[in-house]
Amino acid sequence: MSSLLCPGPMPRREFMRVGTLALGGMTLSDLLAHQAAAGTQSSDTSVILFWMWGGPSQLETYDMKPNAPSEYRGPFNPIQSTISGMDVVEHFPMQAKIADKFSVIRTLHHEMSAHNDGSIEVLTGKTPDKPDPTSQARSKHPDFGMVASRVRGPRPDGLPQYFGVHRSPFMTKPTYLGLSHQAFHTGDPTKKNYAPQNLTLAAGVDGKRLDDRRSLVNQFDRFRRHLDLSGSMKGVDDFRVAAFDMLTSARIGRAFDLGREPDAVRDRYGRHRWGQNCLLARRLAESGAAVINVDATAPSDKSTNFSWDDHAGPFHLVHANLERFPLYDQAITALIEDIHQRGLDKKIMVVACGEFGRTPRLTHRATFPNKKGGPWLGRDHWPNAFSALIAGGGLRMGEVVGQTNSRAEHPLNDPVTPQDLLATIYRHLGIDPEIGLEDHSGRPIPILSSGRPIPQLL
Repeated sequence: MSSLLCPGPMPRREFMRVGTLALGGMTLSDLLAHQAAAGTQSSDTSVILFWMWGGPSQLETYDMKPNAPSEYRGPFNPIQSTISGMDVVEHFPMQAKIADKFSVIRTLHHEMSAHNDGSIEVLTGKTPDKPDPTSQARSKHPDFGMVASRVRGPRPDGLPQYFGVHRSPFMTKPTYLGLSHQAFHTGDPTKKNYAPQNLTLAAGVDGKRLDDRRSLVNQFDRFRRHLDLSGSMKGVDDFRVAAFDMLTSARIGRAFDLGREPDAVRDRYGRHRWGQNCLLARRLAESGAAVINVDATAPSDKSTNFSWDDHAGPFHLVHANLERFPLYDQAITALIEDIHQRGLDKKIMVVACGEFGRTPRLTHRATFPNKKGGPWLGRDHWPNAFSALIAGGGLRMGEVVGQTNSRAEHPLNDPVTPQDLLATIYRHLGIDPEIGLEDHSGRPIPILSSGRPIPQLL
């Protein structure tokens, strides 16, 4: 097992943050120091994760069981897609028409039944040491976007390798990799006069600040004086010049400028948050970012459903999904079709999933505390079987991986673990999952201790 050595410590306890130059948890000087040490980067492939936090129901999406007893089969009907054997929920008519451009995994499974624990399992490939049923857990290991940022190394043009559009999962932390590998949060691209908060200069907003270079120089000089100059800031003047280049990069600005897209393209994705999130994700992937995590919780500020956590109560299964399904169907279909039409289906992989599925048996509740209305219909947490969509990445499309039993309770054949899904993702990113990343004590931690790329998709 090989070990990927740290490019060299920088004394973080003495870091001075450089005001508005901080990039979502990484300072420019930290970024540029790592960039200088990395020297090279691996392949230019990208992964877009449509992260459906809360746990979408397999029985209301990609693994419907219309012949199951009424207490299992749910309120919606399946429709036939263009691929035999790949039925989807009736509210995914757009996806049904392009089923030859994606595959469905029906047998994902693990043992973590709390939101944060399940998310950590799926995003990091590491099982939490002690499950936390209160869903307050935070990761002890970095997620795959942070790993990709570390292994790929900073890009010469300064574009971060890992983005959260418009947010990233809150339960994962870069831990022993360092804050420089935390996701850069883009903010909400549907906002008026949108520009990412910490790259406003690169995006061409507030251009007058470019005239205040003396102030920027002074900030970097103060930063230098407060460091223990043990050689870690060798070439600081080069860092400073590179920082200016990054901040004023027209190329980075163009990546964030959705106004460059024709109205027809923006309309095709949908003028809602999920649609524009997916469009921005495609632009960032085109520009070379390794991992883009699309936040798929609230589809708009006016949404009353802030996750896919469809219990019988506030997240009523029927009403919540009738709000979400059309927006998701439009956004994910546009994204998949767009990367195909642009010839990016080998460069970009798209994955849509959550941290687990939902209980096969429906929950009925006549009333809910402090909530008007009812009766309520929903499903609770279920990690034993759940589904995911996967597209692009040069993989085989139109496949259905695995089969669950007649009530979608557990896999019958071809079970897939989160580690298998991550091994597939790392393969696409050109990352060896056996690489050891050193923790705080200097001990190498394998990126993945188990898992293999999903053979049906290769």
